[in-house]
Amino acid sequence: MRILVTGGAGYIGSHIVKALGEKRHSIVVYDNLSYGHEWAVLNGRLVKGDLADQRLLNTIFEAEDFEAVVHLAAFVVVEESVREPVKYYKNNFVNTLDLIEACITHNVSKFIFSSSAAVYGIPEKVPVTEDAPLQPINPYGSSKVMVEHVLDDVSKAHNFRYVSLRYFNVAGADPLSRIGQTRKDATHLITTSLRTALGIKDHLDLFGTDYPTPDGTCIRDYIHVDDLADVHILALESLTSGSGSRVYNCGYEHGYSVKDVVEKVKNVTGVDFPVRPVGRRPGDPPALIADASRIKKELDWKPKYDDLGYIIKTAWEWEKKINLKTQTHP
Repeated sequence: MRILVTGGAGYIGSHIVKALGEKRHSIVVYDNLSYGHEWAVLNGRLVKGDLADQRLLNTIFEAEDFEAVVHLAAFVVVEESVREPVKYYKNNFVNTLDLIEACITHNVSKFIFSSSAAVYGIPEKVPVTEDAPLQPINPYGSSKVMVEHVLDDVSKAHNFRYVSLRYFNVAGADPLSRIGQTRKDATHLITTSLRTALGIKDHLDLFGTDYPTPDGTCIRDYIHVDDLADVHILALESLTSGSGSRVYNCGYEHGYSVKDVVEKVKNVTGVDFPVRPVGRRPGDPPALIADASRIKKELDWKPKYDDLGYIIKTAWEWEKKINLKTQTHP
């Protein structure tokens, strides 16, 4: 299958491109490299471009006979979205709307969307199912909800089917340490903890200790990036077989608190790094855990890496390899 992957040079995108290449799909990666890297594209062809450049985007669609689009190009930092909502709505919503329009114009009928558990906000019930109310508490989550509404409407009006994948907390790295998280300003807990263990950060900030959870810190459902990449393969195969549009949670159905993760990182790395409790971050719900029964039943998804120690170990090997102190790449 000939597939366009937007944001395919980034952290999650590069792992999906790796998985698609292993299945021998023909891939064009479209990425402006603001957070991605050319060396991270292990398969396919890279086109450097921005989704806001509609002329270039349409040129690519005209030149390639795409059968599907996997859309990952988005801004993802919750705290930043609270400070700069226009930036998030413009990129995550407006640019995605233009991409969907290009798909319709060029008769691309299969679309995989990178959504987020942030669409649920503070869920009334945990684990949260796909049918739970969508009530985001930050602009990042709102931008994803807006796209999901558009996808639903477009699928009813055109020959266009989609799978929206609501990611929970994605972590880990390629087991061979070829690709992984590279953002210098990464905010995800596992990455920041590992960089503190390496001495890149002098301490780890623990955001909020007064949440209504057993130990007072936020609880999250962590999924290994390679398991998430496999989900995209299954979603594409489902659309190819003629299945209708669907929405799926992508998580392991159990969570770990911030304190749990920090302790596990210390165990894996052997480093007892300093942790400093600070106030809550804006837009952080107390707990987010997936009910993934739908995707397991409908797509026969069988996670391979549901082990927090393994997730942290692969990320640790990557962080040691990339050595952000000297800004070298693999």
